[in-house]
Amino acid sequence: MTTATSGRKATVTKKSDRELNIERVFDAPRDRVWRAMTDPKLLAQWWGRGNKLVVEKYEFERGGHWRFVEHTDHGAFGFEGRYREINAPNSMEMTFEWDGMPGHVIIQRLELVDLGDGRTKMVASSQFFTPEELDGMLKSGMEGGMNASYAALDRVLAEMD
Repeated sequence: MTTATSGRKATVTKKSDRELNIERVFDAPRDRVWRAMTDPKLLAQWWGRGNKLVVEKYEFERGGHWRFVEHTDHGAFGFEGRYREINAPNSMEMTFEWDGMPGHVIIQRLELVDLGDGRTKMVASSQFFTPEELDGMLKSGMEGGMNASYAALDRVLAEMD
C-alpha cells in the first residue's frame, strides 16, 4: 500500500561538527507513530529498511537494553544501545552503536511533535563523540538507509488499525 508520503525524504542538517539533526513528517497521529516506533513487532517491520529484522533484546524502560540484527543479502548487521529517557508519547533518548564500529557510541534524542492535523513531525538529533565519527556516518550511506526505513514506516503506519 502506498501513502501520500511515498518518496518523501528526511531533512538532514549538520548542526555542528558533532551533531546531526533529522526531521521528517509522517501522515499519522503522534500516538500511532509512537506505537510504531516502540512496539517491537511493529519495529521489526520497518526499522531495517523492510529487511528481516530480529529483535534480540528489547527492554523499553530507562536503562533498558535494546539490540536489533538486520539480515540482508550482504550479511547480518547488529545495532544496540540503552534507553536513557522515555517520555511517552513525546520523546525518548538512547545510545546507538553499530557492531561494525564498536566503541563509537552515538547519543540520539527523538521528539514527536503533534502538528494538530493528523500528522506528526519527528525531530531527531544525534550527538557524536568526534567530528570524524559524524563524517564517517554521513559517508556510510546512513541517509539512504534511513529514508528506506522511513518509507517502510510509512507503509506500517498506513496499515495499522
